[in-house]
Amino acid sequence: MILADENTHTDLIDALRKIPADVLSIKESYRGMQDEEIILLAKTTNRIILTEDKDFGEWVFAHKTKGISVIFLRYHFTETAQIIKIVSAILKVGTEKFYNKFTTITTRKIRSREI
Repeated sequence: MILADENTHTDLIDALRKIPADVLSIKESYRGMQDEEIILLAKTTNRIILTEDKDFGEWVFAHKTKGISVIFLRYHFTETAQIIKIVSAILKVGTEKFYNKFTTITTRKIRSREI
């Protein structure tokens, strides 16, 4: 189950829903929600935060926020189609391995760290 942050590309959300994946979009349902509220929503609904916002890394590593899971996307806008394919392929297999981790996905590598 995914909680797509407000900055998550609409094409990526659409691609994930076609898998089908359960994706709740902040942009569609909770526009303007603050990071702290997103974290609380992710915890209470047991969802993985999908984001391009570096602030979630700060929440996890500097503020030591526990009980959340984050997939952080790093890519250039020219790589949008490529990142959509990568994330869709990974999440098609399942989301279990992303829980309680901070995972960074680029077009070249995937790195996960336990939270």
